This record gives sequence, C-alpha cells and structure tokens, in this order.
Amino acid sequence: MNAEPPDPAWIDRTLVCARPQVVGALLRYFRDLEKAEEAFQEACLRALGHWPRHGPPRDPVAWLIMVGRNVTLDHVRRQARQQPLPDEALLSELEDAETPLADRLDNADYRDDVLRLLFICCHPDLPATQQIALALRIVCGLSVSQIARAFLVSDSAMEQRITRAKGRIGAGDAPFETPGPLERAERLESVAAMLYLLFNEGYSASGEQLRDRAPLCAEAIRLTRLLLRLFPAEPEIMGLLSLMLLQHARQKARFDADGGIILLEAQDRRLWNRTMITEGTALIDKAVRHHRRGPYQFQAAIAALHASAASPPETDWTQIELLYRGLEQIQPSPVVTLNRAVALSKVAGPAAALDLIDPLAERLDSYFHYHGVRGAFLMQLERRGEARTAFDRAIARARTPAEAAQIRQYLDQLATS
Repeated sequence: MNAEPPDPAWIDRTLVCARPQVVGALLRYFRDLEKAEEAFQEACLRALGHWPRHGPPRDPVAWLIMVGRNVTLDHVRRQARQQPLPDEALLSELEDAETPLADRLDNADYRDDVLRLLFICCHPDLPATQQIALALRIVCGLSVSQIARAFLVSDSAMEQRITRAKGRIGAGDAPFETPGPLERAERLESVAAMLYLLFNEGYSASGEQLRDRAPLCAEAIRLTRLLLRLFPAEPEIMGLLSLMLLQHARQKARFDADGGIILLEAQDRRLWNRTMITEGTALIDKAVRHHRRGPYQFQAAIAALHASAASPPETDWTQIELLYRGLEQIQPSPVVTLNRAVALSKVAGPAAALDLIDPLAERLDSYFHYHGVRGAFLMQLERRGEARTAFDRAIARARTPAEAAQIRQYLDQLATS
C-alpha cells in the first residue's frame, strides 16, 4: 500500500471508473446481478473507510473485486450461521493476494468481463429501452436522473423501467457466460447504443462536471475498441468508434478557462488532438468501403469533414448538409433535422433553415438547442424581438450554467447592437 492518503476526489473518480470491471468480474463469480451490485457497493464502502487511512492499493480494481467477493461470501456464510464475519483487517489487508489477482485482470479470464456484462444487460427478452437503461445503470453507474435525461423521460418512469428490467433478468434464465456469436450479433445494436449514450453523458459535461464525467468518454472509447475486436468487419462499430474519437479530439478546445462553451467555429483548432482525428478518419474511410451505411457512419463522416477543415470558412457545408439528408432517410429524427438546418443555413441562408425547423416546434419545445438555434437564425434575419423570445426560452431549458451563459452572450449582442 502507498503511505500517502489519496485525495477524496481521486477516490470518487476511481470508484466510478472501476465499476464496469468490478461488477463484471463479480457477476461472473456470483452469477447473480443483484448480488454483484451489492458486492460492489460493499467494496466501495470499505474503500472509503480504508484508503484514506492506509493509502490506495496498487491496483484498485483488483482490491475492489477481492473485497467485494470476500465481504459477500462472508455475508452468505453468516446468514447460514457457518462462521462469524471476520475482522476488518482480514478483509482489508490484501497485500499478499492483490498482486496475483491484478495480473489475472489482464488475462483472458477477466478481459471480456465488461462486455459480458453489457451483453447480459442487453438481453433480447428485454425491450430495447430497458436494455440500454439497465446497462447505463448497472455497468456505468449513471444515476436514474442522468439516464432519464438521456431518454427525455421523468425520473420515476425511468426508475420503474430499470426495476422491471432487473426483475426480468433476475427471474429468468439469462446465461452469465460470454454470449456466443449469434447472441452477440442479436444484441449488438443495443450495446452500441448504450456505449454512445455513455459517451454522450461524458461529452455533454461542462464546468465542474467536466472533471468527474469526462472519464466516461474514455471508458466508452475503450469499450467500443473491445467491441470492434469482437466484430472486426462490422462497419457500424467502426463508424461508432470513429465518431467518438473525432468528437473527443476537440475536448480541450470546447470550453474556456471559466468552463464556458466555445462553439465549433470559434475553437482553437491547434488544440484538437490530431492523433485521434487521424485514427477516426481512417476508421470511417474503412467503414464506408463496406457499402453498408448506417447512422454512426453518417455522423462520423460529418465529424470527419469538420475535423479536416483547417479553418471555419473551409468547412464543406454542402457535403455536410447532404450527409444529414442521408441520415434523415435511415434514422428520421427532429434532432437530425435540426442539425441539418444548421448546415442548410450555411448553404442556403437562415430563412431556408428557419422554414425547415419551424414545423418541429411542438416536438422540440422542451429541447434547449432548438430554441437556441432558432434564436440564432432569427437574429441573423434581424427579427430581434422574436430572437429574444427564442433565447429566453432556451435559457429556461438550459441544463447547465455553461448552456445558459452561451445564450446570454446572444442576448447581450441583441442589447448592444
């Protein structure tokens, strides 16, 4: 063990990031989803008490797996009155057992634990919305409120959805081994959707949330790489990984020193991660050669066009607008249409873009970006009163202080111009 006590924020981030591997390993051991979750929570409680006093272990994941397993086994034995619960020191002092267990984590026994857990959560007996919600809760540890926001439903509705999903898995005969090729193919779409929601939960963070939630992007990218190893010829998984890399490449340029949002056109492109951009571009180029188009490929191709432009005026908005048209055809969505409108405004002007999004008013009334984009179009058309009303509605629907601050900049421009 290290002598220096770890920072409480470090402990919190470590527990969040370790969750997928630890729960996956405990699920494989206990073959019970509820028990694996409870074991992880017990291990976290032990860590919160032990690590500040004795320092962090050499491998936190291995420590949490061992403690979660030992505490749960002892709880089972105690219930069976076979033996009393051992002293805290016997559970926490893992100096001898920790190293060999950490070595095993890198071998085949543990390598696929997280993906196994993903595919179990995405069992075909569950509706797709329950699959993704359960995976976000169990694998990623997102709160019910975070998941509800991603699905645009109330917290209570999401709580019921997750409870039903856990109940169906617990009552059924879902296999806890790694699914075979057929089962993996059947569940692939749901797993990919879950990974993208996980990525977006980290990508949408700003301000004080950024430090704690940004690791979700890296975790989603890591898991998608594993998924691509299982499906090396699947163009949509190539497209998904490409999309994540191309978006994450801009992370350092997306916020100012105060946590304020910097829009794409104003970002310092020297801060973009060119290694990620090169890999992401190569992946989407490889994916499109399979001639099996899908939504992730369209989105990655759009991101690649943005990333390849040396400056905002060099952006190929005509091609981006065409790609959004293609995405609309295979995955119709008012949000996709809203994004196409932004590209259309660059090609045909704000009036054409406004005509495109006005019919979306009812469906996107609760969506912050709809009112912000509409206000920007109205502002360009010198319809100042309507623009101010749209921006006021956007602020009322802002999810973060950074989003609200972004809109206030537009209001300030209206007030001074």
